[in-house]
Amino acid sequence: MLEARHRLVDPEGFRAASRRGRRAGGRCLVTHLLLPGSEQVVGVPGHRTSGRGAGGSARVGFVVSKAVGTAVVRNRVKRRLRHAMRERVAGLPVGATLVVRAQPAAAGASYRELVAELDRCLQRVAQPATERREAG
Repeated sequence: MLEARHRLVDPEGFRAASRRGRRAGGRCLVTHLLLPGSEQVVGVPGHRTSGRGAGGSARVGFVVSKAVGTAVVRNRVKRRLRHAMRERVAGLPVGATLVVRAQPAAAGASYRELVAELDRCLQRVAQPATERREAG
């Protein structure tokens, strides 16, 4: 289980990361990483979506829609992703917001496959844009 300080629970945090964060995806997962400097809410001076300022812990949220499967399958996918992220959250930038969205293919993926894809997505989303252009 993720520690409470690492859990993303507010809808505005999910929305901001999904809309303005860096995106990397694969067959089973899509990740959105919003770095702390870009969390300013438009039109609200001094308000930050994290509520903790730039020095807060990295926060992680999960989106697993009904397209993934039944409630049992969705909860299994969420548990696997939470367990994998618990070991990786320390590698995220301080104050960052990460949203991990499961695709329907995640329902049939093993834990190892989910972890491998999560690592691949995290590595891609964490690279600065200039490195991504040079690598591609």
